[in-house]
Amino acid sequence: MDTYTHGHAEPVLQSHRWRTAENSAAYLLPHLRPGLDLLDVGCGPGTITVDLARRVAPGRVLGLDVSPDPLDEARDLAEREGVAVTFAVGDVYALDLPDDSVDVVHAHQVLQHLTDPVAALREMARVCRPGGLLAVRDVDYAATTWFPADPGLDRWLDLYGRVARANDAEPDAGRRLLTWSHAAGLRDVTASASSWCYASAAEREWWGRSWAGRATASAFAEQAQSYGLATRDELGELAAAWLRWAAADDGWLAMLHGELLVRV
Repeated sequence: MDTYTHGHAEPVLQSHRWRTAENSAAYLLPHLRPGLDLLDVGCGPGTITVDLARRVAPGRVLGLDVSPDPLDEARDLAEREGVAVTFAVGDVYALDLPDDSVDVVHAHQVLQHLTDPVAALREMARVCRPGGLLAVRDVDYAATTWFPADPGLDRWLDLYGRVARANDAEPDAGRRLLTWSHAAGLRDVTASASSWCYASAAEREWWGRSWAGRATASAFAEQAQSYGLATRDELGELAAAWLRWAAADDGWLAMLHGELLVRV
């Protein structure tokens, strides 16, 4: 059974709410048009889903998440924005959809958390119509880089990788998307990369406080302690490192992401 390393605590949802189609799915946008039916796997609070729905309306859009926790927020967002989206709990390994039933399947930051990303890719391709698109994007944590140097952030990155791998997940998924797609039998694939960069005072404050919160009050923090990988005091030191970075007026951080567009 898969374990979601982040969970759905408020510091996690705080970062998820920032995500839009423009900053998280730009590689897919040129291929969208009105009338396409779209499935968004791992939709979370729905900010990307609602953006994508605007671009394919009047096409049908379904957002699925493994947990019901963020879905009420996603529904409220779609209602406020006046966008037609259906949100439901779903299993990426067993999608409750017929073969060849949607034009686009999108998954953002999903494969990195799975014990069997190849099986998930096969299942997402199953429900995609011939000629349709499967679009996936995942971070590559080991490629994350920042300034100024801080041993506390070095420890955070090491600990995050160890917690994720204790969940049989792959935190450096970005570099593996292409090989996973080939293992799934998908060959008409375009691979690319893009990054998130946080450098303004507002961006540092938001991202630093998000991770400071995750370090002490999230599923990641709970897992780190239950697996015997960190103590509460050590997690507090990681949170302090994030706040130091956020307060640095020359602070800069970038996260690399791998992307795939698969023509099914």
